[in-house]
Amino acid sequence: MAPRIHVFLLVMSLLLFNITAYTNNVDSVALLALKSEWQNTPPNWDGSDPCGENWVGIGCSNSHVTSITLSTMGLIGGLSSDIASLSELQTLDLSNNAGLSGSLTPSIGSLTKLSILILDGCSFSGQIPDTIGSLKELTYLSMYSNHFTGSIPASIGNLINLYWLDVTNNNLTGNIPVSNGTTPGLDLLVGTKHFHFGKNQLNGTIPAQLFSSNMVLIHVGSAVNVNITFCVVSNIRFCSLFDSNQLTGSIPSTLGLVQTLEVVRLDRNHLNGFVPSNLSNLTSVGELHLSNNVLTGPVPNLTGMNSLNYLDLSNNTFDKSDVPLSYSTFQSLTTLMMENTNLQGQVPSSLFSLPGLQTVVLSNNQLDGTLDIGSSNSNQLQLIDLQNNNITNVTRTPGNDVELALNGNPVCTTTGGSESYCTAAAINASYSTPPNNCTPRVCSSNKISSPNCTCAYPYTGVLIFRACSFSDLGYSSYYVSLQDSMMKTFKSNYLPVDSISFSNPWKDSNDYLELNLEIFPSGQDSFNHTGVSWIGFVLGSQEFIVPDVFGPFFFQATSYSYFADASTGSKKSSNTGIVIGASVGGSALVLLVICVGVYALHQRRRAERVNEQSNPFASWDPNKGAGGVPEIKGVRSFSFQELKKYANNFDEANSIGLGGYGKVYKGTLPNGQLVAIKRAQQGSLQGGLEFKTEIELLSRVHHKNLVSLVGFCFEQGEQMLVYEYIPNGTVKDCLSGISLFACLVGESRSQIGVDEEA
Repeated sequence: MAPRIHVFLLVMSLLLFNITAYTNNVDSVALLALKSEWQNTPPNWDGSDPCGENWVGIGCSNSHVTSITLSTMGLIGGLSSDIASLSELQTLDLSNNAGLSGSLTPSIGSLTKLSILILDGCSFSGQIPDTIGSLKELTYLSMYSNHFTGSIPASIGNLINLYWLDVTNNNLTGNIPVSNGTTPGLDLLVGTKHFHFGKNQLNGTIPAQLFSSNMVLIHVGSAVNVNITFCVVSNIRFCSLFDSNQLTGSIPSTLGLVQTLEVVRLDRNHLNGFVPSNLSNLTSVGELHLSNNVLTGPVPNLTGMNSLNYLDLSNNTFDKSDVPLSYSTFQSLTTLMMENTNLQGQVPSSLFSLPGLQTVVLSNNQLDGTLDIGSSNSNQLQLIDLQNNNITNVTRTPGNDVELALNGNPVCTTTGGSESYCTAAAINASYSTPPNNCTPRVCSSNKISSPNCTCAYPYTGVLIFRACSFSDLGYSSYYVSLQDSMMKTFKSNYLPVDSISFSNPWKDSNDYLELNLEIFPSGQDSFNHTGVSWIGFVLGSQEFIVPDVFGPFFFQATSYSYFADASTGSKKSSNTGIVIGASVGGSALVLLVICVGVYALHQRRRAERVNEQSNPFASWDPNKGAGGVPEIKGVRSFSFQELKKYANNFDEANSIGLGGYGKVYKGTLPNGQLVAIKRAQQGSLQGGLEFKTEIELLSRVHHKNLVSLVGFCFEQGEQMLVYEYIPNGTVKDCLSGISLFACLVGESRSQIGVDEEA
């Protein structure tokens, strides 16, 4: 009873102080209710005005809460029906909070404006509520690695705007739902690009109606016509990920109609029957995994699949067959896995001359005769594993250091097992990011020496890649390209990252590549809560585009040790304190009512004084220069009413971009010039001086690949930047080499990395 009294007092305070609060009352009550259920909320979650007090992870617009981004905060508790009161919520990211558990409230279906929902790495359980099909604006739905049970809701087929669906690594059961005329199904998701079902317990057959020849991928910004479980990698790749389930029946021949496919994972199921012959039509497929099923018939004829990088057909009961000569023509092949597939005859030496070949595993077959490795091997070839066959002799060029594994063959019996290839193969697949021309430091406490040899508390986790196109896990060039891509992403999003480090790559039992990741802060020894939440969001929302060789990924963060204890200390100390607070609060309520008028008047006058002091534009003429400010030509100061008129009252039809910062609108100036108006939401507002500094900086930057700053608006609590508009522009047109996220945000996140309590 006491907690409810406490919440009642908070609600009363909100009503009394509405004259000075920025946050809508209903939204404030909802957030306070969530705060009362959660432990380890950010330390600045104090007071009763989340928008006005800039609560960490809370973004606002027009006094309403529009985004909650709390990745890796160490939150403990559940997600109650109070979330449904946030009627304007568009983004909800609670990823990597393993302490969030319980069922997912059906009330989440009331968030009709929700566009992004990320619950990766939590501990939610029970069924995914059917009401999730009511979120018609949802574009991104990711629930990787929870404990969800039951079937996939057929109502998800109603989410016509959905482009990403990931329910990997749960305990989902039942059939893959498809429409039948009266109920929806996943085949209705004609705009979906990303669809991941791996590591569940789905059963039944793969419905043939999921596949059609109409599946066509169009570049970002255009419509997409797809009908089945595919995902896009690096914005251009289709993949079908059904691995590690309990699916039965045959592979539908309609799969061969989807010529846009680039990754297929059907491995680790109970699929049977022949492999459809028309799979050879999938000429864009780079990774094909059909292993660990009960497939029969002839070894698949894959002639024409010239894009293959990684082919795994292991542990199936195909008819006895020679190694297909066509497999020796796949010039992009890095990995061939055909263990226990009833192969016989001699291995063609031409197979080992493929230019990018790294690994060949043909163990547990009936291969015989002489193994001729040839003299023109790939310089990347590391391992040839033919254990437990009938190989009688080996021919290899002197100096060839390819690792052979031939134990269990007659050649090891006749030689007495003295040759090195008669022992278990040992491949060095280790990697760790080296220091950048410096000597690593010995750090105190829990700090770690970064690649730049500074001691800091890194943000850590594991990158998990679900369809790599390589098997040489020690090849450093892969990780260097991954590091460069990630640093580019962080810099383009203005995140305070000094360096990153990778280590300990290894393949798990599902053939997923796992890679340890450490992210080090810049300019200080730790990230604050804002920095951690933004890094988690960038990785969790797939803002980071990995090099193609790594395939689709998922990020599993670990708790950020630096502020874990502080977060624990920020929660309410005990229920006893709540009871005492409630009693004292009840007694003070009458006095509060008497004082509110005086306090409100004081606050209003104070706000007016603060506004006068904090408006750095009061005496600044951007065309003439004033107060020591250099002359800035071509930058116009717009009024709020002007921009409101030019953007057609900020009509949704004029919206051309959306992010945690707010929206970007297309507008037309009186002279006919088209402009892009970036309107910051409440939670993204900077201080006046910071905003002025940003304008001065942007006005000086000129480049052929950068849009020009036309003007700004700083009044009525608004901060807007006006850029030239690029019609039909792509990401590269906006900012060459900079991500879509940063291009739309267009702001320096200088507050990230600064202590929220300062």
